[in-house]
Amino acid sequence: MYVKIGLSGLPGVGKTTTLKRTIEMLEDEGFKVGGMLTEEVRENGKRVGFYVLNWMTKEKKIFAHKDFESKIRVGRYGVDINVLEEVGIKALEEAMEKADIIVIDEVGKMEVGSKKFVKVVREILELDKHLIMTLHKKSRTPLLQEIRRRDDIRMLEVTPINRNLLPFKIVQLIKGERL
Repeated sequence: MYVKIGLSGLPGVGKTTTLKRTIEMLEDEGFKVGGMLTEEVRENGKRVGFYVLNWMTKEKKIFAHKDFESKIRVGRYGVDINVLEEVGIKALEEAMEKADIIVIDEVGKMEVGSKKFVKVVREILELDKHLIMTLHKKSRTPLLQEIRRRDDIRMLEVTPINRNLLPFKIVQLIKGERL
């Protein structure tokens, strides 16, 4: 049985941190994890953009930044869809082929600006593989609504109270242990 998990929560609550902790625990259990993560770019303690990271190869590039000139803008960030596709989609395609567990961080407003990203996420949703993804809580894009409507995805909300326990719960779910 393959477990598909969607982590949602307010911005800054710790979805990516929860996901990273979960990945480390799964790798300690011998699972091969692949996919893409997004990490903040900080300058002088302030968030100025986001990296996209290929978890398997550790390649990372800035794909959104306050100083980027782009037709696609989300909040104060210009988004470079080419970088997202070059690093993020490549990471997802590699994970589809080589990983036991696919991670997607995050399915959000910036990422759904890429038609290729949307297509690959839909392909991954149909695979017989474990999947853990973080979802933008408030976004109402068609892809996010589609994901939330699926009955094969277990939605978990990350909160300041549960974020330290969630990685243990997710590992138990993937290992098929009763909670």
